[in-house]
Order: sequence, then C-alpha cells, then structure tokens
Amino acid sequence: MSASEAPHPREVFGYDGSEAVETAFQESLDRGRLHHAWLLTGPEGVGKATFAYRAARRLLGARADADYGLLGSDPHDPVSRQVASRSHPDLMVLELATDDGKPRKSIPVDDARKLPEFFSKAPASAPYRVAIVDAADDMNINAANALLKTLEEPPARGVLFLVSHAPGGLLATIRSRCRRLAFAPWSEARIQDFLQGRMGLGADEVSRLAQMAKGAPGRALSMAEGGALQADAVAHEILSRLPDADDSALLAVADSFRGTEGQKRFDVLLERMADQVHGMAVRASEEGASAEIDRWARAWEGLATLPREVEAVNLDRADAFFTAIGRLRQAARV
Repeated sequence: MSASEAPHPREVFGYDGSEAVETAFQESLDRGRLHHAWLLTGPEGVGKATFAYRAARRLLGARADADYGLLGSDPHDPVSRQVASRSHPDLMVLELATDDGKPRKSIPVDDARKLPEFFSKAPASAPYRVAIVDAADDMNINAANALLKTLEEPPARGVLFLVSHAPGGLLATIRSRCRRLAFAPWSEARIQDFLQGRMGLGADEVSRLAQMAKGAPGRALSMAEGGALQADAVAHEILSRLPDADDSALLAVADSFRGTEGQKRFDVLLERMADQVHGMAVRASEEGASAEIDRWARAWEGLATLPREVEAVNLDRADAFFTAIGRLRQAARV
C-alpha cells in the first residue's frame, strides 16, 4: 500500500487502535446504558475517527465480523457499503471537506444546525441515528453553540461522536455533556510495526516517520504522503548551516512554494523546521543554556504560527520564508 492510497476512516475496517476504548463502548451498549454523546480525545491521527466509524457501523446494524476486532463489521454488509459510500440515511457527518472534496477553514453553523432536525426523526432503517463530527475542534463558535443545543436535549435512539484533538479548546458545556474516551499515543516501536509493509519504505525511513509522528500512526501515513521525509531533510540542511545557509539553495526552495502544491510544500517544510527548532530548544534546556532556550523557543513559536498567518492575510510564501530565515539567522548568531 502506498501513502497516496491511504483510505478515509469510513473505509477502514481493520483496527490497530486501543482495545480498551472499544471494550468500554461495547460494555455500555451491552448494558443498555449507551451515552448519547461521546467525546473522542487524543493526538490527531491516533485512530479516533476510525473508531467513530466502527462504532457507527455497529449501531447502524452492520453484521459483526470478529476478524476485524471487537467492533469489527463485515465490509461487504449493505450497511458497511452504505457508510463507505456516504449514503446511509441514519448517518450524518460534519467535517471540513465538502461534497466536491474541497476543505473549508471551519465547520459552519449551517451544518451544525442540521443536527436537531436529523435527530428529531426516527431511524429510517437502523436501530439508531448516528452523527460524527470530525473534528469538533474545527467548528466555529456559532457552530459550537448550535451543537450545544443538540447536547442539551439528548435525542432518543440517537448517538453523537465528537472527534477532538484538543478538547481544552472546546466549550466546557460541550465537554461536560459527553462521555470521554481517551486514545493514548502509540510508542515509536508500535508505529514502526504498523508502517512496516504498508508504505514500501526502508527501515530508516520508517524509523524517521515513527519519530516524527509523535505517537500518531495516522499522522505517520499522512506525513509520508505529504513529503515530510524530504522536507525534514531540507529543514535539517538549512538549520545545520545557520547562520550561513546557502542563498542560492534557499532561493530554489522558495521558488517551489508557488501554486497549490507549493502551499503544501511550504506548510510541510515550516512544520518540519519548527519541530527541529523545538528539539534544539529542548536540548538547550537539558544543557542548562538558558539564553539559548529563549532564542530557540521564540524561533519555534514564529515558525509554528507562520503558516496560519500566511493563509490568514494571504502573504507571499517566499517572502514569509525568507523572513523566517532571517529570524533563524539572528537566533544562531547571538
């Protein structure tokens, strides 16, 4: 399987995630004490959305298949096929992607306002009606307030799954009305085992991806697809030569930021540079070099926020890149 073939969570049937969360959910279902709202928390890419679709298929009546784990369903069951094709009448999904595949900056209030009407109806063909919000962090404040109205009036035979990578940013009133399932980060060794044979990569590349993924196997897959290995090498070359990075090489890098694909390369490179600079700050802390900690911490903050600033005010990516390089050179010279 190549990185470019990484499937959407609704199409995933095998599950390498936490058996504990599936057990907790299944026990709640078996006891007839199923909570109406579940908050799925943990790092992005750790399997929360995959779990949500697995649980949804179970609630919608897909035929169980133990070969795919505790909440596993038969991929050929009609319910499974409907979920995969986004045509099940008792499943509603709120996400950034639109029907034409274009991502949005946030999940708008109009989408969230559809939830009360959806849950007000009896299930059309299943035991339950199910909604998935992937991710709740992507809702704007108006959408969050609209969602809260649904939580305040729990629907009969309705279950809501909220995927959240940063639950601290959600409204406290949303968090308090949900049962939380926490998904723990994976070890690097476990991610390496997960990647082996999937990506067509060598052992060194798999090891680097596992280290960069920070406990999230899905993140490792998306990083491989997004060219993170190459960007990491470029970031290392730039940072290792500071403050005297090769201007001609930097110009070539900046020239690659044009167009839609250029934006992706810009975002990935800045992310890899920020991660490596963060590592430099951590090493400075371990060595007790307080002055270096401050310099590299400030440099890391600038790199981490720059892609959002560029997108927000439509800055030229090449100009923003050279501004970042200037700051890094200054930090390296002090």
